[in-house]
Amino acid sequence: MYVLRFASSFDSTYKVLIKGNLDFGKRTEKALRLLKSDPFYPSLKSYKVNTRNFGGKWSSWITGDLRIIWDFDEMEKQIIVLFAIAKHSGSYREYK
Repeated sequence: MYVLRFASSFDSTYKVLIKGNLDFGKRTEKALRLLKSDPFYPSLKSYKVNTRNFGGKWSSWITGDLRIIWDFDEMEKQIIVLFAIAKHSGSYREYK
């Protein structure tokens, strides 16, 4: 079991992209539960990406267009640092 740590950048992206959308909120919570138990669970489709704001990080699937941007803590590999919820495309796109 991993420990999830939320970076300050996560809150702002969560509020912008998820606020008021119950379906996205539920899907995000499910993805976070899976990430906590196994970051490479098949339905998360986790893979390395090069992001605009955070450099090389991991990306995990929430919906067709929403992703969680995260990485393992440098000092403690059982801690996952969550950086953002981002879109795969459009104006909130995080990938380079």
